[in-house]
Formats: sequence, structure tokens, C-alpha cells
Amino acid sequence: MAVLWLLVPPQPEPRVASQGLEGLAAVLRDPQLLRLDFGILVLHAGQMAMFVVVPQALVSVGGLAAEAHWKVYLPVVLASFLFMAPAIMRAERRGRLKPLFVGAVALLAASQAAYPFAMHSFAGLLAALLAFFVAFNILEASLPSLISRIAPPAAKGAALGVYNTMQSLGLFLGSAVGGLLAKHFGAEGVFAFVAFLSLCWLVLALTMEPPPLVALKEFFIHPHVDIDTVSRELPKLPGVREARVEPDKRMAYLKVNLERWDEARLRKLLGGEI
Repeated sequence: MAVLWLLVPPQPEPRVASQGLEGLAAVLRDPQLLRLDFGILVLHAGQMAMFVVVPQALVSVGGLAAEAHWKVYLPVVLASFLFMAPAIMRAERRGRLKPLFVGAVALLAASQAAYPFAMHSFAGLLAALLAFFVAFNILEASLPSLISRIAPPAAKGAALGVYNTMQSLGLFLGSAVGGLLAKHFGAEGVFAFVAFLSLCWLVLALTMEPPPLVALKEFFIHPHVDIDTVSRELPKLPGVREARVEPDKRMAYLKVNLERWDEARLRKLLGGEI
């Protein structure tokens, strides 16, 4: 074996793998990303747990047979989109994504805390379901966007990988724990569990940093400017998170943090106006 080792020495690990591990380590050390990863786990664990008991509640409280449950789910989900879409668009325009995000987590916790009282009437059950789906849809749409904004550009793949893993783990835990709690403690135990998780998430969401304001921009590169120099220097400019240069079109495509953005330096590098 020693002779074989001398004749064919072991090859070093590829640099790509090393970079991947470094990116994963950076993601797992980032408290802002970990808050979001915990959030997606809670969101999907709560969804799976509560739907262990909600169908039975629709039967016992609303008198709806299982094959008629779509008559509740479809209108509630559609109505939740009517609340969700304008709220997200307004928050994006005004740079108020964190308040909307925190409010949605609070609404999620409130909807779970209200279920034990709401389950005594069909109208109350529908209201709690609507509140849950409004919160769920806002959070489900916001979380991937926040991951993309916060993750270091070189580690975005690792960040999304961890995020998707936590989402799958939440689906599994919600189903398993929800079934156990429903068996031993009934629907009240399930909702208390989801409400507790949501309150933990709310505490973490309150302490998160506001996400950076990110925008996509494109610029023409003046003919006398060296493309290689532009490609090398663009990522170094303040506020530039990602940069792509297309030499044939002489165009630069950027994702920038508007709070740190220095357009004057970019214009100087590109050698001309936009």
C-alpha cells in the first residue's frame, strides 16, 4: 500500500468542494439566516400539525363531509391571496418588509391561539383559518426572498439548501408530533404546540435586522473601457452583491444593495453614462 501511495499519491480535495464547505459553514454561523431557517421549519410544522385536526373540526363543527371540505379551503385560500398580494407589494415599495414579516408571524401565533375558542362555531373556525392562510402566504412568499437578500452571494446555494432541508424537516416533524399530540391531548394540544412554536419564532423575528433594499440594474459599458477590468472591479464596488458582464453586448447586469450603492463610482468605472 505504501508503494502504491508513492506511485499514485492521493489527490487534493477539489477547491470547489472546499468552497462549498466554507459557504455552508458561513450559512450555519449566520444568525440572520438561522432565524429564517427556524421560521420555515415552524411554518410548515405548524401547517402539517394543524391539518391533523382541522378536517375533523370541519366535520364536527361545520357538519361538512370530507368530500365537501374544498368548499371551505378554496374560498379561504383565494381570500387570503387578496390580503397577501397588496400587503407584500406595499411593503416592498416602502421598504417595510420587516414590519410586515413580524406582523405575519404574530398573526400566525394569534390564529393558533384562537383555534380552541373558534372551534365552538363554524364562523369562528373559518375566521381562524383565514387568519392562518393570510399569515402563511405572506411568510411563504417572503422567506425565500429574505434568504436571497441576506445570504452571501458566494454561499447562496448553500443557504437555499439549508432552507429547503429545514422546510422538509418541518413537514416531517409537524405530521409526526401533530399526530401524537392529537392522540394524547386532542386538538387543543396541537394548537397549543403550534402557538408556542410561533411565539418562539416571533421573538426571533422581532430581533432580526431589517433586510437590505436590493434592486436589479443594468448599465452600458463605454467602448473604450476594457471589459476584463470591468469584470474584475465590479464586484469590489460598494453595494454590489452580484455582477454579470456580457462582453458581446457590452452590458453589465448588477444586483445592488441600495443602502450602500455608489452609482458615481460605477459610472467612472464604466466610462460613460447609463
